[in-house]
Amino acid sequence: MTDRSKAVVLWLLVGFSVVTLSAPTAVIIGASLTSGKIVTFPPDGLSLQWYAQILGAFDLRAAFLRSLYVATVCTLIALPCGTLAGIVFAKHRIRFRKGIQVYLLLPFTIPLIGSGVGLMLVFGAGGLLGSLWPVGLACCAINLPFMIWAVAGSANALDPDLEKAAANCGAPPVQTFLTVTLPAVMPGVITGALLMFILALNEFLVSLLLVDSRIVTLPVLIYNSIRSIITPDLAAISVVFVVVAAMVIAILDRLVGLDIFLKSK
Repeated sequence: MTDRSKAVVLWLLVGFSVVTLSAPTAVIIGASLTSGKIVTFPPDGLSLQWYAQILGAFDLRAAFLRSLYVATVCTLIALPCGTLAGIVFAKHRIRFRKGIQVYLLLPFTIPLIGSGVGLMLVFGAGGLLGSLWPVGLACCAINLPFMIWAVAGSANALDPDLEKAAANCGAPPVQTFLTVTLPAVMPGVITGALLMFILALNEFLVSLLLVDSRIVTLPVLIYNSIRSIITPDLAAISVVFVVVAAMVIAILDRLVGLDIFLKSK
């Protein structure tokens, strides 16, 4: 196969992947711009009426604010826990290291419904059901490996001689950590924090099991709505989620750089 043929095949595969991944987003954007009363694609005319409608819907705004609250709680818990755990995994020899690493993979091997039911039973026994902050804690418990891996990727690239030099200059361990170690792993911290935020913002199944009708998050509210009928305002809400995810990626690229993020993964 010639170089030209290889390039053609490569671009065909890339084009197919781009079309496949972007098609659902293109369809939902088109459906959110329809001027009709039902979801159709291509849209039945163009209108921004559904975006105006979701802006004026109190229940949607309240649910979105709850989702932001859950994502914030998740991120605030993950920042110290994931940062310290990632540094320890990368820079220190600990007992049962392999076993702990396997344990951290359990959220991705156990069906999410199993984790959700387990958390529901634990929080129920502790009398925490009916509150919103335990949902953030649950999202953190399930997605924390992302934070740990992001920080560990940055910590692995840290030159240990820098910390030794700080210690030789008389810096105590806490000062060394704050002035040398933490700034060096900050790209991983930012990457992990943004991942935790967006994953918690979009979390559905755990939120469905841990909330009641008074404190539903936005994904749960969307699910409850589509059980009856799918209307264009739900498509508009989905586009809002896409925009939020795009903003997170833009912030990640601005603060860290997508090349560093991809290397850390």
